Amino acid sequence: MEINELKETGTQIRKDIVKMVNVAGSGHPAGAMGLADIFAVLFFSGLMKLDPRNPSLAGRDRFVLSNGHTCPGLYSAMARRGFFPVDKLWTLRELGSPLQGHPHRTALPGLETSSGPLGSGLSQAAGMALVGKRENKKYKVFCVGSDGEHEEGNWWEAMMFAAKYKLSNLIVIVDRNNIQIDGFTKDVMPLDSLKEKYQAFNWNVQEIDGHNYFEIMHSIAVAKESSDKPNAIIANTIPGKGVSFMENKPQWHGKPLSNEQLEKALEELEQDG
Repeated sequence: MEINELKETGTQIRKDIVKMVNVAGSGHPAGAMGLADIFAVLFFSGLMKLDPRNPSLAGRDRFVLSNGHTCPGLYSAMARRGFFPVDKLWTLRELGSPLQGHPHRTALPGLETSSGPLGSGLSQAAGMALVGKRENKKYKVFCVGSDGEHEEGNWWEAMMFAAKYKLSNLIVIVDRNNIQIDGFTKDVMPLDSLKEKYQAFNWNVQEIDGHNYFEIMHSIAVAKESSDKPNAIIANTIPGKGVSFMENKPQWHGKPLSNEQLEKALEELEQDG
């Protein structure tokens, strides 16, 4: 896809997210909307090797969503890419639906892991990357995680593990949106400077605008060429991106839209698209 098409896809993902959480009456829209551009690049640009017709392809790249509550964005990207029918999106969080509030590995084709406990996704991704290294596989392992997950000790243990084993096939995209369920990260637990912390742990680090498609694509391309260290891409994003009354508001971390709010949100996103 060209960048203009990727942008349209990112907007479509945002539309899907606000609709999904409205229909469900619960969910986590803000972080998912902030990651929509990254989901669009990963699933539609060709930089991440996947095949929805053969989701278990041996040579596929692996994708791990560590901050599993942002799964409405992941579900939208997967459905729009052809992993499952789009109409399933409107069953988010229904009893018996394969689209639960956190991804379940066996529920949908193309899901590599189950998400839930924050901070654990990087350990899962590092394990996959280690196997790939030891078996001389060419696949890359992509892991998307949140800035708030850096409050979990497990995340830092995985960072040390990845550096020790020089997991250059591991690409971590950190959603630096500065919010979490209890408020702003700077108030809950200050994290700056994440870039310097990753460098101190012996990682390759890039810092980008998580809504700039050129920067997203370029940073991933650079990381894919790494041969000596694990790779971190710190993506500065806006939670609730695209809807003025949601942007940078911690209260939208885990709050669905009312019917009136949905109408306003879709109107703004239509203009953005």
